[in-house]
Amino acid sequence: MKKTVEQERQWAMEPYGKTQGPERISLALGRSKAWCDKWLARSNPDDPTWYRDCSRRPFSTPHQTSREIEAIIRVTRLNVYTQGVFCGAQAILGELEAQYITPLPSLRTLNRILHRQDLIHRRTGRYEPKGGKYPALPAKAPHDRHQADFVGPRYLRGANGTLRFYRLNVGDRSTGRCGTQPLLSRSGPAVSEALGAIWGRLGVPRQLQVDNEMVFDGSPTHPRGMGPLIQLCLLYGSELWVVPQSEPWRNGVVEPFNHHYQQKFLRRVSMRTEEEWQVGALAFEQTHNSRSRYSKLNGKTPLQALALSGNTPLPFLPDHPTPTPPLTRPEAGCYHLIRFIRSACPLDIFGEHFRVSPDLLYEYVVAPIDVKAQTLKLFHDHLQVDEFEYTLR
Repeated sequence: MKKTVEQERQWAMEPYGKTQGPERISLALGRSKAWCDKWLARSNPDDPTWYRDCSRRPFSTPHQTSREIEAIIRVTRLNVYTQGVFCGAQAILGELEAQYITPLPSLRTLNRILHRQDLIHRRTGRYEPKGGKYPALPAKAPHDRHQADFVGPRYLRGANGTLRFYRLNVGDRSTGRCGTQPLLSRSGPAVSEALGAIWGRLGVPRQLQVDNEMVFDGSPTHPRGMGPLIQLCLLYGSELWVVPQSEPWRNGVVEPFNHHYQQKFLRRVSMRTEEEWQVGALAFEQTHNSRSRYSKLNGKTPLQALALSGNTPLPFLPDHPTPTPPLTRPEAGCYHLIRFIRSACPLDIFGEHFRVSPDLLYEYVVAPIDVKAQTLKLFHDHLQVDEFEYTLR
């Protein structure tokens, strides 16, 4: 009868087994001499379970989330759940940021902790949004509002090796007309040059809406330095609007275009050189604007919707030169940030935090920065509720 692993260990260490010697035991069991020496050293007549496997769990796990952080996550989750607001991992991560919790766990780690503590039950019944509505940014005419998104890195395998590249996509909210510009760097000057090239084809919008990508707002160590893109918008009279953190759905025009670009161009068109990549991206932009049809445009293409909107002259026509950084520092104008105030009531402006009234809890606010007056104002529901001194550097 074949012995189990534990039976082999017991037999090998029994007195009659020891008299056979490790060589004969290893030959009889098909084990190595090192295996026999290991279990001979572990055998202990005072311990009846010496032959069983020991736990292989490490004595210390320095990268494991501490129990204090897990307790804070549990309390935070229960708190937002009882308040009837969003209580998923992304919402809890925002609450932890508002509480200045460090080190901040990743979204994946936060999901594992919630599953381990069985904190994944959902509310029953229909969700009723709390707080005020999102600030309305109307876009009825062409170029009232553009949405921009920075995507990458992506990789192109060509004759000269692997090429890493990025792209800047811009979409017109009212007509669906989109522009894309590939670039090799994620620096602020490169992004402003790419935006200038797109404006040369689409025109300068009255408002430009972006997310919280670092290349849009400038340097994290100098939040008041006005990055190249902010300077470009102020220089050409386009109001910059920054959507709240962790709310990518606010860019509802350019985000679908990103997916369309990935599926219809990058995965289908064969490119081997940088020139083919540049030409192909421009051809895809023209094809999209002239052939793609949208239900919101009643089945029309973006160019057809633009033609039906009237013969309004577009600013910044293609014969204008593309602005090249460094740009002249603007002395006037405004750029705006939309923020959602969470439990600790901080107003996050490019990494800087300002305390606001608890009455604004779970409300959307608009924070325009006035370059000439060097002030940061706070508006809620079109009413000014606070003002801060904001010296630009």
